[in-house]
Amino acid sequence: IALKALGEAIGELGILDRVLYGCDIGCSLLGWDFFNFDSVQTHHGRTIPVVVGAKRARPETIAIAYMGDGGGYAIGSQHLVNAAMRNEKITVILANNCNYGMTGGQMAPTTLPGQRTETTPYGRDPEETGYPTRGPEMIAAIAPEGAYVARGTVANLRQLKGYIKKALENQMAGRGFSFVEALSLCPTNWRTNAKDTWAFLEGKMAQYFPVGELRVPKQKEE
Repeated sequence: IALKALGEAIGELGILDRVLYGCDIGCSLLGWDFFNFDSVQTHHGRTIPVVVGAKRARPETIAIAYMGDGGGYAIGSQHLVNAAMRNEKITVILANNCNYGMTGGQMAPTTLPGQRTETTPYGRDPEETGYPTRGPEMIAAIAPEGAYVARGTVANLRQLKGYIKKALENQMAGRGFSFVEALSLCPTNWRTNAKDTWAFLEGKMAQYFPVGELRVPKQKEE
């Protein structure tokens, strides 16, 4: 659903021939089969520096880095933080599903307190493992003026697509770093049926990770 929102946003903006889509080797890897634009697969957690390099070499490129919560908040956190602080003119989209989905459902930086995973069978204990990472709040606190930061959810496709479009437009205008987190699903590792899956996404996740825009850069008057 998050990739559908991205594809529709790119189509509506008419930038198909300018896009470079970088995807992490995690759950997002198969995303490069869904689109008809230039793409590159990177090592786990290294999507952002690859895309930054492409953007610096070809500034006219619309550079997009797509990853999961592990690729962005764990092994790739250094790149995310530094790219935001440097105000790199790229767009980062991160899918947050509260676990490491590709490798069996282990605890991730975003796993909720009390949530059971393969490595927290009795529930995550914040006193032992720390609290979940709130990525957009972190980026909003450190990014310079010109950055766009938002959190959407696959439960609201229209809103999520709107945030992604704003992030891409922010890059197109050359204002600064753009970051959108998308609350996403993982029923296989959550071991939930359809009803419980959406209840977890729209209930527990949305309560801990509130949806909305955190940073909207001011547009310069003509």
